[in-house]
Amino acid sequence: LPKDQRRYRGLVHAFTKIPREEGVLGLWAGSKPAIVRAAMVNLGELATYDTAKRFVLSTGMVGDNIYCHVLSAMCSGFFASLVSCPADVVKSRIMHDPARYRGMIDCAVTTVRIEGVRAMWKGFFPAWARLGPWQLTFWVTYEQLLRGLGMDSF
Repeated sequence: LPKDQRRYRGLVHAFTKIPREEGVLGLWAGSKPAIVRAAMVNLGELATYDTAKRFVLSTGMVGDNIYCHVLSAMCSGFFASLVSCPADVVKSRIMHDPARYRGMIDCAVTTVRIEGVRAMWKGFFPAWARLGPWQLTFWVTYEQLLRGLGMDSF
């Protein structure tokens, strides 16, 4: 934003202005959409990885090795993005224009009513492109650590 449109001059200014104007709880204003989004990302990635890994192993195409872990991580990242994108859209819209919506449900309903259901997945591919490398790094590292410790992942 241009300087004349910014609400705060910097971090210290924000941490002094917000409690003074909104109270201490104002520091957590808008945290609900961020928490919901984070929960959806975790739900998508954790619920999908083991399922994808079992499926990849059941095909017999690869064993329990790096190829299996990469394929499973890609599936995990895809579904985490798919599940969390609507929450990300709601979070971003509320952060951009908090006065426009009464809450998360109102934002989602308004968005779908005006733009259609597909609007809830705006930004899906950039989100997946951002989440994908994290999934690959996390799950492959996780599997290698388990192996190094002599533990089984199932």
